[in-house]
Amino acid sequence: MGISLDGLASGLDTTALISSVMQVEAIPQTLLKYKSQDLQSMVSALQGLNSKVAALATQATAAAKPGALDLNTATTTSDKVTATTTAAAKAGSIDFQVTKLAQTQVTVTPKVNAVVGWPYTTMTINSGGQAFTIEPLTSNLDDVVTAVNAAGAGVTASKVAVGAGEYRLQFTATKSGEAGAFTISDPGTTFTEVKAAQDAEIVLWPTSTLADQQPIKSATNTFTDLLPGVSVTAKEVSAAPVTLTVARDDAGITKLASSLVEGVNGIFSYVASKSAVTSTTNTSGTSTTAGIFAGDSAVRSVNQNILSAASLPVGTPPRSPSEIGISITKTGTMEFDEKKFSAALAADPAGTAAKVQEIATRVAAAATTASDKYDGTLTKKITGQQSEVRDLADRISDWDTRLESRKATLQRTYSGLEVALSNMQAQQSWLTAQLGGLSSGSNSA
Repeated sequence: MGISLDGLASGLDTTALISSVMQVEAIPQTLLKYKSQDLQSMVSALQGLNSKVAALATQATAAAKPGALDLNTATTTSDKVTATTTAAAKAGSIDFQVTKLAQTQVTVTPKVNAVVGWPYTTMTINSGGQAFTIEPLTSNLDDVVTAVNAAGAGVTASKVAVGAGEYRLQFTATKSGEAGAFTISDPGTTFTEVKAAQDAEIVLWPTSTLADQQPIKSATNTFTDLLPGVSVTAKEVSAAPVTLTVARDDAGITKLASSLVEGVNGIFSYVASKSAVTSTTNTSGTSTTAGIFAGDSAVRSVNQNILSAASLPVGTPPRSPSEIGISITKTGTMEFDEKKFSAALAADPAGTAAKVQEIATRVAAAATTASDKYDGTLTKKITGQQSEVRDLADRISDWDTRLESRKATLQRTYSGLEVALSNMQAQQSWLTAQLGGLSSGSNSA
């Protein structure tokens, strides 16, 4: 890079002059940069809104599915028996008694045979209808344990220290219940079963006659689908009958409806925060700034469509959603009255659920129309604005080239002017010297 010396001939600060000119020349580019920044802010805000609307679409679509509000919860009369439900659960009740808990078989070598090494070369484990011959590499107990565990016989072995450098081997089934039962045969050794393989068992209708009672077994302590969509898990044998009751889950249904209203309000809150007009007062006066969504027709349309979907009449004949506790407020948001909803649910469970699902269906449609990743109105607006941002970036880049060229031209021009002025000053000095010489000669004559 060459060294620039300002105003050697003219005494002018040419760098400052060129800088001032370039600031004026760059005004169109600066305006483009401001516009690009505004568009990028809008794209970011729209993407935030689109994400929230897409989440609402997913939530409302799930709530609108058939059976989505057919929620049931299961309880038992014993804290030693727990119950869980799936979507297939239906209201109902049944009595049963827990008579056995599942056990995993545990077998050990006899106490009198506590050893430091295994005295035999083979061992046969019978499990699941198959015979597995175990051949340890050595008589070392660790090798015996390794061989058993690698055999895939449905049994794990452990070496248990019993004192004085002696050990007993414990063999444990890998499956609980009768399906995990096994036997071990080895020359000269009798194995002791300390815990038998046992299925859990409950007896249905325990208060009926013995002939009508129905025992049910499970390899674990869980009885799956005891009632449709309902499983129970026993922790202890019960001395008295246990009652399992499956009933409508009013709290779950209320939560689903409330969450839907919260999701809708989340959209309104976000739009409002990005549309708010703020005033700032300082020494130079008061300035007013409108939110980035203020006046945007696409955002206003999305907001209105979702509001209409959530607040328009439902049912046949059409009735206001406020009758089930879902109403529109003076500020244009939705409100959920839990007490009113609970009363409506108790009075007409099916009708109330149908109305919630009708609202959910409309909200899902409105939200999907706005946020669909291909054809959504917000998606298209975001794509269009991103395209404009890219176009502005190209134009700003073109201005960089143009301004750089203009700056180089100005630098050449001012440099040429300095050279010309320097030459003129040199000529002036020469002429002055010549004229001075002539004047001196005339005076001498």
